Amino acid sequence: MKQFKIEENDANQRLDKFLKKLFPRATRGLLFKFNRKDKIKVKFDWSEWKFKKRDNEYKLQVWDEIKIHLSDNDFEELSKIEEEIEKIDKEDSFNKNDIVFEDADLFIINKEPGINVHPGDHKTKETNVIAIVQDYLWDKLNSLTFKPSLIHRIDRDTSGILMIGKKKDILMKLVNDLKDHKKVKKTYYAIVLGKLPKKKWTLKDKLLRIENAKNENKVQVSDKWLTAISHYKLIKEHIMQTKEGVLILSEVEIEIETGRMHQIRVHMAHMWNPIIWDKAYWDKKLNSFFERNYWLKRQALHAWKIDFFHYGRDKVMKLEARIKEDLKDFIEKIKNK
Repeated sequence: MKQFKIEENDANQRLDKFLKKLFPRATRGLLFKFNRKDKIKVKFDWSEWKFKKRDNEYKLQVWDEIKIHLSDNDFEELSKIEEEIEKIDKEDSFNKNDIVFEDADLFIINKEPGINVHPGDHKTKETNVIAIVQDYLWDKLNSLTFKPSLIHRIDRDTSGILMIGKKKDILMKLVNDLKDHKKVKKTYYAIVLGKLPKKKWTLKDKLLRIENAKNENKVQVSDKWLTAISHYKLIKEHIMQTKEGVLILSEVEIEIETGRMHQIRVHMAHMWNPIIWDKAYWDKKLNSFFERNYWLKRQALHAWKIDFFHYGRDKVMKLEARIKEDLKDFIEKIKNK
C-alpha cells in the first residue's frame, strides 16, 4: 500500500486521468477495476479521518490524500514509463552557468546551439534540452504526474532564452500569453549578410508553412497565408575584405510580434539579408567559407531578450541571455579583416 498527498501540480485533474499518468502501463479498464474493488481511496474531507472511494470523475484538490492498495511489485511494474527519460551522460549534464532565471514556477535557460529542445523534433535518440533539464531538476520536483515542460521552442541551431514551466498553472498561462503575441515581447540578435536597406524597419510578409517539405523550404513567403511581423534595428555594420572581394555583414536586433516557424530567417532572407550560416535560406558556399575560415558552424541567431508577465510574482519580468561565445568570437574575427 502507498499513500500520497496531492500537491499543486497534481491538483485540478480527474482521478482517472491522474491514475493513468501515475500508471502509464495500466489500461483504463484495469484502473476502473482497481477503483471498483476499493483499491483506490481518497481522503478529501478534513472534517473526517476516513479514506473513501471516489468516482473516476472526481477532481483532485490540493492536500487531498490518496491510498493505493497494490503490492510493491504491481505498483513498480504499472508505473514504469514506456519511454523513460534518457540517462544523461556527464558531458551532456546541465551547465548551471546557462541559468538565466529560476524560481518555484519557472526555469529559464540560455540554450546552447546544436541541440534539440524536445526529443520529438527530429526523432533521434540524441540528448535534448528538456531531458537534460528534467534530469537536473529531478530532486526538486514535488509532483507525481507533472514534469517541467517547455513553454515555447526555438530552433535546434538557435541559441538563447528558452522558458520551461515548473508549475502546470503558470505553464498554461504563459503558453496562452505567447499565443496572444501582445503579452510577451521576444527580441533576437542576428548577424546577417549585406547592407540593410534601412537602419530600422518593419517586415510584414505573410508566411506559408509547407508540411512534409522535401525539395523546398519548409516556410515560404506567401500572400495567401498567415501574417508575420518582425521589427529590425541595425546594431553595427562590418565591412570585410576577402580574397573573393568585399563582404558586408550586419549585426541586427529583431523583435517579433508574431511567432511563426522560421519567421526571422525567412523574413531576412526575403529582403536579401539572410542570416549567416542558415542552412535552409542562404548560400551554402558562403556557409563553407565561414566555417572554413572563422569556425562558425551554425546559424547566427540568438534568442536574446524576453519581457513577460510573471503570474507567480505578479509583475513584469525583463530577462536577457548573454550572446554565446561562438558568435562573439566570430564578430571579433571579422573586425580584424
